[in-house]
Amino acid sequence: MGHTTNTPSAAGERASAAALRKRPQARVLIIGGGINGVGTFRDLALQGVDVALVERGDFCQGASGASSHMIHGGIRYLENGEFRLVRESVVERNRLLKIAPHYVKPLQTTIPIFSTFSGVLSAPLRFLTHKQGKPKERGAFLIKLGLSLYDSFSRAGGSVPRHQFRGREAALAELPALDPRVKYTATYFDASVHNPERLTLDVLQDGAKAGALGALSGGSARAANYVSLVSMSDGEARLRDELTGGEFTFRADVIVNTTGAWVDLTNNALGQPSSFMGGTKGSHIVLDHPELLAACNGREIFFEHTDGRIVLIYPMGDRVLVGTTDVDANMAEDAVCTEQEIDYFFELVGHVFPTITVDHSQIVYSFSGVRPLPRHDDTQPGFVSRDYRIERNVPAGPGSAVVLSLVGGKWTTFRALAEHLSNEVLAELGMERKVSTAKLAIGGGAAFPSTEEGEQDWIKRHMSPGFGAERVAGLLARYGTRAEEVLGYLRAGHDELLRSTHELSVRELQYMAEHEQIGHLVDVLIRRTSLAFRGLVTGELLNELAAVLAAPLGWDEARKAAEIGHARDVLQHFHGVTVHSLVS
Repeated sequence: MGHTTNTPSAAGERASAAALRKRPQARVLIIGGGINGVGTFRDLALQGVDVALVERGDFCQGASGASSHMIHGGIRYLENGEFRLVRESVVERNRLLKIAPHYVKPLQTTIPIFSTFSGVLSAPLRFLTHKQGKPKERGAFLIKLGLSLYDSFSRAGGSVPRHQFRGREAALAELPALDPRVKYTATYFDASVHNPERLTLDVLQDGAKAGALGALSGGSARAANYVSLVSMSDGEARLRDELTGGEFTFRADVIVNTTGAWVDLTNNALGQPSSFMGGTKGSHIVLDHPELLAACNGREIFFEHTDGRIVLIYPMGDRVLVGTTDVDANMAEDAVCTEQEIDYFFELVGHVFPTITVDHSQIVYSFSGVRPLPRHDDTQPGFVSRDYRIERNVPAGPGSAVVLSLVGGKWTTFRALAEHLSNEVLAELGMERKVSTAKLAIGGGAAFPSTEEGEQDWIKRHMSPGFGAERVAGLLARYGTRAEEVLGYLRAGHDELLRSTHELSVRELQYMAEHEQIGHLVDVLIRRTSLAFRGLVTGELLNELAAVLAAPLGWDEARKAAEIGHARDVLQHFHGVTVHSLVS
């Protein structure tokens, strides 16, 4: 989303960028640190490949961090005829529930249905032509057919319950605030990822650890955020540290372009122009709305709005996520949630829950991203394929790198996509796969308790003076079983909770600074924690975070002030959050 505003240079060079400058070559250079680039980084590192990754902003800052927080099979892709993608998505959903259980959880989803046979005649036309035409609501017959097919894809390796239909009386008993005109509800299970940014960090750290273990046999894995590609010349990429302004060259045999909607712009910088992409913008709002939260009854409400767009109302903790739009993106403009989109969200809430009103005062956060969709000149945004492909650019001359560009991709399939992309890279390098990631636990998902009772037992076993049940539970939720490592770090020195929030402590911020590549103050608010997402950022919090981070990150007084201003600007411009009382 482009929040890479420069601030004064840090004292000395950052360790992550220094590692690239110290050894400015690798077999593979990945450009783009969203979930697909990071997933490919992990996969290649596990194969013993010498791989480096750079991201111009923070990890998971673009579309990966602006998702609907769902891990889903994509039931609506059936109407596009994307059966391969749906099958792969369902398999990967089931897989992520097993290998990343600390962040990926089952999600009960209900579709309110207001007709029986509506859309039966128009749906085949949409399927065959991908032209929406006049919006026509999908009735119970079509939804039943789709969910039955969806269930059939879920059989492989999954324990997700089959869908269930309810008539009006039973539906209103479960969800009393629904529009009383509802005829049926259909309920099925997908999955959610409440911490996509932290899952991305776990995948990244898995790759870095694998690279460190493989260093003796020629493998290595290095990744740096806030490092951008400037240009490509004579087989060398010129990179820039966006925090210090320093530039250096880097050479690789294969370059992997996973910059999402910016793939074409990246290829232009590489001297290999392309026109693969045609991204669409999707926005969301987050509401502090207890009445709407209660109306959802712990489940996602997933339905078709009057314009034919599939939208969602999704409880997350004590907040409600509402989304999403799907409009062609202007890459020359920042992706932000507009007033028109907000009005659309208010309208869609009223469509399902007519007695519930929503206003601007209940919005605590908003966000937008650009989906990395393929170019779609004559296809309406809702019908653009969500599948992915890999484009290979032939080297321009002797010594030039092969460029593999990822077109498309979505959160749910990131592991399978990374495996596919890594296999292409391995073929270019003349190497063979050593390790499969299909059953390999991700980060803090290793040995994560499988039941609520197991989680409580884990918490009790890790409690100690100064670290009660609430604190340990918070760390387990944030880090998974890696919380054990974090607890060891916290206990190794004097620690105290922050005054402005009891969700963080001084030592934990120091841990993040040392282990999680914090480049800006705002990284902590948006991507290392969910404080911004839940509308919990205050001026006091900004000042206290800057004061604690100053020592480990080498910030002087000018840099601290700049970071506070930068955080305020990003939150207001990109997320609709105004933070007051910035003076301590």
